[in-house]
Amino acid sequence: MIRASALPAFRPLALIALAFAALSLGGCGVNNIPTYEQSAKAAWSEVLNQYKRRTDLIPNLVESVKGFAEQERKVLTDVTEARAKATSIQIPADILTNPEAMKQYQDAQNTLGGALRQLLAVVERYPDIKSGQNFLALQSQIEGTENRIAIARRDYIESVRQYNTEITTFPGRLWKAALYPSAQQMATFDIPAEEQTAPKVDFGTSK
Repeated sequence: MIRASALPAFRPLALIALAFAALSLGGCGVNNIPTYEQSAKAAWSEVLNQYKRRTDLIPNLVESVKGFAEQERKVLTDVTEARAKATSIQIPADILTNPEAMKQYQDAQNTLGGALRQLLAVVERYPDIKSGQNFLALQSQIEGTENRIAIARRDYIESVRQYNTEITTFPGRLWKAALYPSAQQMATFDIPAEEQTAPKVDFGTSK
């Protein structure tokens, strides 16, 4: 029988054993799931941030191109309506694990992007508009924003791929079953082939 006075001697050994066990578990990837999840959430926040930046620029852009002929003013209406639709969507708290909600949000953003590209194409017919200082300033901001959107979406897709792979393959699926049973696969979205590279908006001012 171990005497009570001998018990304290075992405590340092127990702490050392516990420390070694924690290190071993860490090396086996026990923390990968929450780490990858937080990385994906941060990447999604950046996607939202860049979409909002684009949305905030559009009213100024529309204001700067109001010199369109009457028959072409429909593109202004399309952009305005697409922006209104994109900003009216209520993003649910579970959007990252809700493929349907993710698709609805992305469809709205894609529609807005398409309307915006059409608007910029029409500007080519109006040299006075596209050479104006206000429009030139917007050109730089829009180009930078579209590049940031492309990068942010690409980073999010990669983060989700890493997270989803972790919780569905060995040994991550074991850690999910044992420690993270509530972990769910995250929803991603497809980028059209023409947008696989960061887009460049050209208003005919480059030589």
